[in-house]
Amino acid sequence: MDRAAALAELTELTAEIVACRRCPRLVAWRELVAREKVARFREETYWGRPVPGFGDPDARILVVGLAPAAHGGNRTGRVFTGDASGDFLFAAMHAAGLANQPTGRRADDGLALIDSYIAAAVRCAPPANKPTPDERDRCEPYLVRELGLLERVRVLVALGSIAWESSFRTIAALTGEDARPRPRFGHGATTPVAGFTVIGSYHPSQQNTFTGRLTQPMLRAVLAAAVDAASQPTTAQPTGGRDHG
Repeated sequence: MDRAAALAELTELTAEIVACRRCPRLVAWRELVAREKVARFREETYWGRPVPGFGDPDARILVVGLAPAAHGGNRTGRVFTGDASGDFLFAAMHAAGLANQPTGRRADDGLALIDSYIAAAVRCAPPANKPTPDERDRCEPYLVRELGLLERVRVLVALGSIAWESSFRTIAALTGEDARPRPRFGHGATTPVAGFTVIGSYHPSQQNTFTGRLTQPMLRAVLAAAVDAASQPTTAQPTGGRDHG
């Protein structure tokens, strides 16, 4: 597929994601949050819809998250934007040369990703940040199609164990090749499969960053490894992560 056609299909896919109503529980929750809001954002108009991926369409690195935050992406309309997890992630991406600025507070704030694209395994904010397996399965085809259209992607950075599993499932659906047995998730775990390299990182949630389980140096090391892997002509051999989580 030529670049113009791929870009057109990516635009169409984005519109399809935004209009999705496949999961009744998630539709009800995201819209309830958008109506009720929280006090600190009571004057803002919430997005309240599925949140599509965004970034450089020529990216070699795809960052896979879990789902939009109720008062982050579900409010701003851009994944990892407007919450503490996004602040932590974009600071690390900027340090790694993958973003033009270290913060992302609004969808129109000028943030641009460099050689990277961000998408979530589930596109709607779920109650308690916990989508069900069925909801993940209904959303998975979007990530499969996205990866297929991002033709230069060679590295997937999976933020958390759910994103880790979704990354392998997405690659298997796209290529027919699966990593079996499934490699164990861990921070820094690295596995090549079907011409891609999947690298795991703890999710930049406040639960991880406030406790020191995930630090800026740790996340920046994973992103540096992703940049290095993306520049290699062949994928590396698998390595284990530090621990399960």
